[in-house]
Amino acid sequence: MNVDKNILNQIQSIIANAQARAIRSVDTERVLMYWQIGKVIFEEEQQGKERAEYGEFLIKSLANALEPQYGTGFSYRQLNLFRQFYRTFPIVNALRSQFSWTHYRTLIRIDNQDKRDFYIAETEKNNWTARQLERQVNSQLFERLLLSNDLQSVLAVAKEEKMPTDAKEIIKDPMVLEFLGLRRETAYYEKDFETAIITHLQDFILYRSEL
Repeated sequence: MNVDKNILNQIQSIIANAQARAIRSVDTERVLMYWQIGKVIFEEEQQGKERAEYGEFLIKSLANALEPQYGTGFSYRQLNLFRQFYRTFPIVNALRSQFSWTHYRTLIRIDNQDKRDFYIAETEKNNWTARQLERQVNSQLFERLLLSNDLQSVLAVAKEEKMPTDAKEIIKDPMVLEFLGLRRETAYYEKDFETAIITHLQDFILYRSEL
């Protein structure tokens, strides 16, 4: 007996949407974790501000303790980035849930507030992927708009360069795998790899549904 194709399509769509939401939820939790770590480091650093070298000592000490246990995602360089993340975005409620950690890594590098606000607004409006945001920053879209007499044409070119989004790309980030306690094995087939991650996320989905 064949299953009704419409019903099958509906169920497959429900499964795909749930998986995509779960994957994005993982990255959202990761962003919040990095922000919270950055806050702790920054506040502790401020308490020892009478010692100019305290901040560096603190982060090096934390990296030495955390990296062997949790991996390279908690190296000296990464912990510095978490502190910078908190300093750049000190209000947690202002963080965009649709932005991944890769989005924020690009935004942190922008030291001009007006320029950063522009890219935040454009990313939100155009639903840019992290890769697309980085491309627009590297192509100096903000500067080109300031110099142009035809703003709409410049924005139109940027819009046409927009790339499709795929939540599954998030799970290929080595730091996401590290966050989940998984390792990317070269022996995995792509389908097996995705299945392993989705299986690992089942408890996370159940946890979110109970909140």
